[in-house]
Amino acid sequence: MSSPNGQRLRRRVWLDTDMGFDDLAAVLMLQHAANVEIAGMSLCAGNAPLPVVRRSAALAAACFGWAFPITAGAGAALNGSSVTAQSVLGEDAMRSAGLGLGDVVKTELAEIADAEFPLAELAESAESVEVLALGPLTNLARWMQAPASRQRIASITWMGGSAGPGNHTAAAEFNAFVDPEAAQIVIAEAAKVGIPFKMVGLDACRQVRVRAADAANLRAIGTQKAALLADLLLGYVRIPDPSGQSPMSVYDPTAAALWLQPELTTWRPACVDVELVGHHTRGMTVCEFRVPRKAQANAEVAGAVDEAAVRAMVLAALAAASS
Repeated sequence: MSSPNGQRLRRRVWLDTDMGFDDLAAVLMLQHAANVEIAGMSLCAGNAPLPVVRRSAALAAACFGWAFPITAGAGAALNGSSVTAQSVLGEDAMRSAGLGLGDVVKTELAEIADAEFPLAELAESAESVEVLALGPLTNLARWMQAPASRQRIASITWMGGSAGPGNHTAAAEFNAFVDPEAAQIVIAEAAKVGIPFKMVGLDACRQVRVRAADAANLRAIGTQKAALLADLLLGYVRIPDPSGQSPMSVYDPTAAALWLQPELTTWRPACVDVELVGHHTRGMTVCEFRVPRKAQANAEVAGAVDEAAVRAMVLAALAAASS
């Protein structure tokens, strides 16, 4: 986003996250981006239960010097159900080849306040925020139903859903599956009040991949933070292939990159609906691209992605955070 004289304008972002390693990498990208202010962060259950997410966020804040406010939000989906990705990502959702955040951070951790969402603070704010949501949309669904707060939302970009196959099930992407009712509410309410909604789904994120060699390059920086991030990245790469020989797609960092530089993908207008009742398809994001002939668009969906540019942004941010 540029001003009339060509200078980049400051952008103010609120992060909503279930804090796995790829969430952490996405936050580091925004932390080290020019002209970006992180207004705050809310936490939700998803990759791991909320107490685990909460501890990981507190450790990350201490390790990487996060000064923005962090609040703990929803501990379960709107219908009370709870699904995690710990069987894939590890108990703390940050599977590592060695060091973890707790091995590096030895200082007392800051307290993270309980709040369903920082409604009062944002309602009273004079400035709007762009929301980058990196997990299930439970917090956002509650926020969108509070008129005094949703008027402060300038846009929503979500890493979730898929315009193709799923990952948690054959049809559903994980973040959408955890709380499909919340996703449907957010998409519908955003369209109703005119808040732009962008979906960065699996099909976009799977185009961007990292490798074991990227972890080795990080480790060569030689700092303790570099060793930590290298171990976390290598643990992440080894998720689909314990040998580390296969590349691994990066999800939340791709969404962060496309939020920072939306020109790195082709955005397709679509009508997105979330399947709520299908026995085999619950959580599926059904994308109708034949707009406006078949339906009215309520979202923009990321398509082809400039993998080289996004990869470079992700790895540059991890290197910057290693100093």
